Amino acid sequence: MIDETDISQERIFLHEQRARKVIENLQKRHMNGQYASNRNEALSTAMDMIPPGAVVARGDSISLDQIGLLSELLKRNKNALIDPFVTDTDGSWVKEEERQRMMRESFFADILVTSTNAITLDGKLVNVDGHGNRVAAMIFGPSKVILVVGINKIVKDVTEALERIHQFAAPINAKRHYLKHNASNFADLPCVKTGSCIDCRHEWRICNYTAIIEGAIPRHKGRINVVLVGEELGI
Repeated sequence: MIDETDISQERIFLHEQRARKVIENLQKRHMNGQYASNRNEALSTAMDMIPPGAVVARGDSISLDQIGLLSELLKRNKNALIDPFVTDTDGSWVKEEERQRMMRESFFADILVTSTNAITLDGKLVNVDGHGNRVAAMIFGPSKVILVVGINKIVKDVTEALERIHQFAAPINAKRHYLKHNASNFADLPCVKTGSCIDCRHEWRICNYTAIIEGAIPRHKGRINVVLVGEELGI
């Protein structure tokens, strides 16, 4: 008997078709894209792109944790890892001076692994940062960039991408830092209090640096590699 309530196969079909369209447009912009149907496949794909001996830097990303990339790199024990977002047992970040040092060191890593806040159907990467270290390293620095991107981050265009970031991703991310990382400075952020962005001018706002990556010059062709995953990942 047909189960009309189960549309999982239809969702898989739609996810893959949307991803294929994005990947095609990434290629036109001198960026690479691959599709992974699930997080296990995404982990295997990302690990295959990281050769032993390469120095790997991490940009803040829940998606990386969800596919288990960092733990797999540590388990393999063949890559030096620069992680400005390593935490103590209570969730607190390391001292700010140490974090800043690692953020700067990330520019000299061989590979940056992170995610993107949104990716448009025509292949643009849209991001908003608080410190700017993630978007800066995505644009210039490490010789290879690997972005693990859930299917939920595909949007129609840049306008929809910015709306998604300011009204969904940023409030959740700010709340995450406040609740999980003991970032008490975020307590008074309007988005932490209400869940909505009001384009505040709070000194601890996390929306300071907006970057839209529309492509790469020919000699940087293939530097940016997007692994699109047929599951919802990250924020």
